[in-house]
Amino acid sequence: MAKLSLIRASFMAAMVVASASANFVSDVEITWGDGRGKMLDNGELLQLTLDRASGSGFQSKQAYLFGRFDMKMKLVPGNSAGTVTTYYLSSQGPAHDEIDFEFLGNVSGEPYVLHTNVFAQGKGNREQQFYLWFDPTLAFHTYSVLWNPRQIVFYVDGTPVRVFRNSEGAGVAYPKNQAMRVYASLWDADDWATRGGLVKTDWSQAPFVASYRGFVADACVAAGGRPSCSASKASWWDQGLDSNGARKLKWVRDNYMVYDYCRDAKRFPGGFPPECSLPHD
Repeated sequence: MAKLSLIRASFMAAMVVASASANFVSDVEITWGDGRGKMLDNGELLQLTLDRASGSGFQSKQAYLFGRFDMKMKLVPGNSAGTVTTYYLSSQGPAHDEIDFEFLGNVSGEPYVLHTNVFAQGKGNREQQFYLWFDPTLAFHTYSVLWNPRQIVFYVDGTPVRVFRNSEGAGVAYPKNQAMRVYASLWDADDWATRGGLVKTDWSQAPFVASYRGFVADACVAAGGRPSCSASKASWWDQGLDSNGARKLKWVRDNYMVYDYCRDAKRFPGGFPPECSLPHD
């Protein structure tokens, strides 16, 4: 705790805060897709499209080091098997950090799979997967990442679905030194996305469209390799789960989790990664 307090004191020395305005024109740039990504409604809505030739994607103009990130998304409707819709944070390079929301499509009538992962210093393989308790194609829902020096929390409509704690004391790397941009994409991954690649993309259903709105980043902008933000506005800095949040997390894990790397003994015959023996709520 004392160490975190020292980090906070030095981190907050620069008093500038960034909060994205929920307008894509000012906050993001479409980086690939050759016109398949489009901003609509004066930048309030962004749609990504996938066809047989290409998918599409965008990234935030700013890079961040810690913050709270919210994105409203409406996923590809109908037969979305083989498609992957993403929203994630990532740095660059072989030793990159990354925090992933990936939505794995499915045939009509079957549920999407929410696939989450955390990379630290280039090491990932920390997958947890969930079904959602609603149809994510009918309306916009809010998907959030809280990232502070203590922990990473994944939220769906304000309900925590996953916690990844800073366990450096147990020898587990944690994303804390590399600034990350926010990315989103829609792409074809029918070699693995749906039932391990058994169900392929039905291109007769193309183009596939995923919609984004309401991007908000209450976060510290990294400039010149150093972050800057205001302690008075960084309400997320020490935020964790209260007792109600812990109960919601348990409800999700008990009822909607479909895969946890920390339970996959066949994958780790020599023993589970050290974080698997630590509290998750």
